[in-house]
Amino acid sequence: MDTFPISSNSLGKYYHIDGDRLGQQYKEHLSDYKSWDQKDHAQDRILFPDNIGPYLSIDETALTNGELYTIITNKAGKGRKGTLVAMIEGTGAEKIIRVLNNIEQRTRKTVKEVTLDMAASMSKIVRRCFPMATRVIDRFHVQKLAFDALQEMRIAHRWDAINEETNAIENAKLDGSKYTARVLSNGDTKKQLLARSRYLLFKSGEKWTLKQKQRAELLFSLYPDIKHAYSLTHSLRMIFTHNSEKGVALTKMARWFNDVTDSGFKSFNTISATFYSHYPQILNYFDHRSTNASAESFNAKIKAFRNQFRGVRDVSFFLFRLAKIYA
Repeated sequence: MDTFPISSNSLGKYYHIDGDRLGQQYKEHLSDYKSWDQKDHAQDRILFPDNIGPYLSIDETALTNGELYTIITNKAGKGRKGTLVAMIEGTGAEKIIRVLNNIEQRTRKTVKEVTLDMAASMSKIVRRCFPMATRVIDRFHVQKLAFDALQEMRIAHRWDAINEETNAIENAKLDGSKYTARVLSNGDTKKQLLARSRYLLFKSGEKWTLKQKQRAELLFSLYPDIKHAYSLTHSLRMIFTHNSEKGVALTKMARWFNDVTDSGFKSFNTISATFYSHYPQILNYFDHRSTNASAESFNAKIKAFRNQFRGVRDVSFFLFRLAKIYA
């Protein structure tokens, strides 16, 4: 239990013993929880300055009852021992800065790069606490905004199709006839086509299955604006995937901004303005192709571990277990 994210109840079932009692015994006697030097403030913050390395990630996660924690991790830890640098309750920049400033400035200045999302608070934290670090906005957060805009267009068309079908059904009732939905060549109705196209819009065309190719062809012929929006999201993905030189990426990103402006899509223009305000940090990705994937993976581990502690109210003990494994 000191080295693996497993609950006492899981062990209890495996060894046919009382898991609750094992957990209590571990907490009270087998572990060093009672003498843990961070026990008194663990629910508010835990810090492990020795785990700081040159390449960090900062992210947030909902730990319990929807309460958010800001988590700083060392990429060199690769999600194992030595990964966790800090875990602080809340996302307010001033509080996070105040806590991180308890770490010696000399240590904080050794950080060369921090990956983060586009939240202004995250940028402020990194700028103030790790003054020598380059800020790199995670490419997948950037792409997600574009995908969200595309899905927003698909959903709007789906609601139109639902309303169209509802009105047709009502009109058929008034006429005393039976409504039959038009079926497309692949067997979908328009409403089904829009619902079932969700996942294919996240993928590159070369990764579509045969049925997805057929569905995409129908979707794009009926809704040219979705085809155009898909092209914009795909071209943005290609900029990140196929470019390694920052100068080349800068030029292609500028062209992408122009294409978005020319499209006239409101949701994409909003995203374009957001990207433009974070332009330098987005382009920093092309220096080392750094992402926040390790932080997202670590957050998933924390949530999975937390799910094993359902019903356990002692957050400090959970954080102690987390620290034993990952700090």
